[in-house]
Amino acid sequence: MEKIELLDQEQMNIVIVWHVDHGKSTLIGRLLADTHSLPEGKLEDVKQQCQKNSQVFEYAFLVDALKDERSRGITIDTSRCFFKTKKRHYTIIDAPGHIGFLKNMISWAARAEAAILVIDAHEGIQENSRRHAYMLSMLGIKQIAIVVNKMDLHDYDQKVFESIKSEYTKFLKELYIAPQAFIPISARLGENITKKSDNMTWYKENDVLTTIDNFKKEASDAQKPFRLPVQDIYKFTQGWDDRRIIAGRVESGNIQVGNEVVFYPSWESSKIKSIEEFNAPTRSEASYGESIGVTLEKEIYIKAGEIMTVKGQKAPMCSITFHANIFWMWKEPMVYDKEYKLKLWIQQVPVTIKSIVHVLNASDLTYHKNSYVSQHEVAECILQTNESIAFDYSNEIANTGRFVIVDNYDIAGWGIILSPADIVDDKENYDNIKNLSECIHESMEARIRDNTGNIKKCIEYNDKQQALIEDLQKLINTAKKNIDDNDMLILDYKKKNKKIEEKIENMIRDYEEKNI
Repeated sequence: MEKIELLDQEQMNIVIVWHVDHGKSTLIGRLLADTHSLPEGKLEDVKQQCQKNSQVFEYAFLVDALKDERSRGITIDTSRCFFKTKKRHYTIIDAPGHIGFLKNMISWAARAEAAILVIDAHEGIQENSRRHAYMLSMLGIKQIAIVVNKMDLHDYDQKVFESIKSEYTKFLKELYIAPQAFIPISARLGENITKKSDNMTWYKENDVLTTIDNFKKEASDAQKPFRLPVQDIYKFTQGWDDRRIIAGRVESGNIQVGNEVVFYPSWESSKIKSIEEFNAPTRSEASYGESIGVTLEKEIYIKAGEIMTVKGQKAPMCSITFHANIFWMWKEPMVYDKEYKLKLWIQQVPVTIKSIVHVLNASDLTYHKNSYVSQHEVAECILQTNESIAFDYSNEIANTGRFVIVDNYDIAGWGIILSPADIVDDKENYDNIKNLSECIHESMEARIRDNTGNIKKCIEYNDKQQALIEDLQKLINTAKKNIDDNDMLILDYKKKNKKIEEKIENMIRDYEEKNI
């Protein structure tokens, strides 16, 4: 019974981001310990290890398990921790704060539904504190709580907390971020983590754990329009098995046998004949998060990278140019006249910069014009691909609206799609143009159907004309034969007539000779 309850209980992903040494790992360690979410004996084991190595025990050691992380005192890789409350189960995405490991932070933060951003009361707001907030806004994470740690180093002074809150709130407003809470804490001493602090009675709001429980669970991707990026197409040839299976992972929505589907950007359409699973019986439906294969009633030509959708639901956009925000992570700048590779889920196409609208310094939100994008800068760009790609707005369906840019074999940048490039500033026109595209497509299909009927009629008419020509040719051949026959008759007649004329002449000659 207990296992069933665990499966049924709501779950949420939360990322915790920070500047180096601001105490994020200590906060996570405290949450795990104080909610009794550690494996049995884990706490005692880490304390013994610290004693053996003559180290002072820190709650951060419960999280920073790698030898490099413990010895250097920083988080390098991104890991996941799990804890639970009476309301739900949580996965904490423990992201590194050092600027050199931003790629690790972004790749995992993209999976979060909410975020906690840690600021050191002693050091105050740092460059990465601002940069991380901007990254969270780019990722579309709207539920954010700010915790001001190490308040014990300032004797729990309210003025220190209010100063940081005022300065950072002003910065967040420029990003259109309204934090759920600002919480003064001491992670090392457990102040305001799972219960209110006796040393900060001036703080009247919720502690960290209650704030986390107040985060709202996002609507499931299962309720969104259906998307399945085609991973590959498999054709079976052995025995009597002639299936052609289109394989992929359902990124949003659900699908059923009999649904009419459209593939983008090719616009090919068919109906779902069957839904397949490896080494399992066929099924009648599939939903978000499942890896499946499908067969179609009408075979069509598509290729890996296309996006399968359900006809009648909101369609993705298709374009070769689009407007995007890019965060550049590579040491070499992103420049004009250089071909990169764009990876949007399964789609992989060559891409170049068509225009750099402006470059943003994410730490102070200042814009400037530039002909290139340097490492750790954010740029608003118009990109152009060699062929049409299908995509969604990143804030609607994240997995088909986010992309990475590869330089040679290295991931050099990542970004989110804002719009097709020709309608950058008018969101109402986006849907209008997409609807117009669908109308044009349907009109083209109707014209093709009409033309197909006309072509069939022309073929039938040509067949009839050909039959008439063949009949006429037969008549001509018959007439020719008759003419030839008549010529023979005339020739015979002339021959016979000549013989008669000769006989008459002989008779006249004989008569004259006798009378003379």
